[in-house]
Amino acid sequence: MKITVVGTGYVGLVSGTCFAETGNQVTCVDIDQKKVAKLQAGVITIYEPGLEKLFQRNIKEDRLHFTTDLADGIKDAAIIFLALPTPPGEDGSADLKYVLGVAAEIGKLLQGYKVIVNKSTVPVGTAKKVSDAIRKNYKGEFDVVSNPEFLREGVAVEDFMKPDRVVVGTTSERAKKVMNDLYAPYVRQGNPVIYMDEPSAELTKYAANSFLATKITFMNEIARLCEKLGADVDAVRRGIGTDDRIGKRFLFPGIGYGGSCFPKDVQALVRSSHEVDYDFKILEAVLQVNDDQRLHLMPKIKKYFNNDLVGKHFAIWGLAFKPNTDDIREAPALYMIKALLGEGATVTVFDPEAMENVAQQFDSVINYAESQYGALTDADALIIATEWNEFRTPEFEKISGALKNKAIFDGRNLFDVPEMEALGFHYESVGRRAAVTKEAMV
Repeated sequence: MKITVVGTGYVGLVSGTCFAETGNQVTCVDIDQKKVAKLQAGVITIYEPGLEKLFQRNIKEDRLHFTTDLADGIKDAAIIFLALPTPPGEDGSADLKYVLGVAAEIGKLLQGYKVIVNKSTVPVGTAKKVSDAIRKNYKGEFDVVSNPEFLREGVAVEDFMKPDRVVVGTTSERAKKVMNDLYAPYVRQGNPVIYMDEPSAELTKYAANSFLATKITFMNEIARLCEKLGADVDAVRRGIGTDDRIGKRFLFPGIGYGGSCFPKDVQALVRSSHEVDYDFKILEAVLQVNDDQRLHLMPKIKKYFNNDLVGKHFAIWGLAFKPNTDDIREAPALYMIKALLGEGATVTVFDPEAMENVAQQFDSVINYAESQYGALTDADALIIATEWNEFRTPEFEKISGALKNKAIFDGRNLFDVPEMEALGFHYESVGRRAAVTKEAMV
């Protein structure tokens, strides 16, 4: 099958590469000439475990192509995927200018029946808007389908190649047949392709992400309560996670969620609710709690340093919003950095993949270390913001020897509290008691 993917961001590049992996001829289109030149030269532009191997293989096998020419890109395609950004506007609503702009251009170029698929996360009613934009310039036959992605950054290749479900929004039997043929290789083990109308498919993506964001936020609220009541959030998490009605996933407390999906999707669903005069109270609370949670460690840090951070220097481990990605969109670490700088402190950071992206925002305002231990030099304390695996079992003697104070503020609960106490650290995390020793006090 010949497929075009418009947009080579995270979703577009993963989707295009994985479609090529099952033998399809895929052309990816993007207006960014520098990015397309890199991709044509075999240089992958995002970090995602397992993706580069597939990317290189499909380029070598001549199944994966890149161009800036939309007309040439869609000319022979049976299916055109729109994997374009839908950034939040000032009011939180999804900005559809890229999606609708490309749809209008496609309308000028279509020749014969094609299926146009919204892969971007879009509000209810977007399929109709895309159809209307195309029909202004094209009177022939086509179908617009909603096919939201459910990729988790860090395991996106596995999610795409072996999806737990595929959601397709269409009322067209002709389009349904095309989508069935396309996804057949990916659901051979029997996982469902779920068909529904276009508005329901559009809402399904927002509902899924908003529910998961709510689950995370609920546990962060429980963690805050644990700190006040003297309970242990890890024990509570295990106690409720074994209930199969609740499940074990998304119950780990921390310093808030980030990324490209949860923050903007919750905002967009709240905005969509307002547009139909519905007050989505739960999600309003989720947004507020998550905003607060990003800086949950700051009062603990300030208390330890007697409310004076001027001239203090901090090491931060982890910048990406989650491990196994270089994505820093809405990452809690960024909010921590800004808060520390605002208090007169200085910062040195380390992340295995995300430092280049952070440098584009902060430039020389902060320092960048070549290793996790190199970040500790002359630091008054260590802050952990992302749970990369290499941070889980560090050499504590190195940490102790490098820090001015044996103080760790852990936003991801990586270490055992009694062990940290035995090692003589002042150790504070989220929803658990602090480890405070005489040797660790400033």
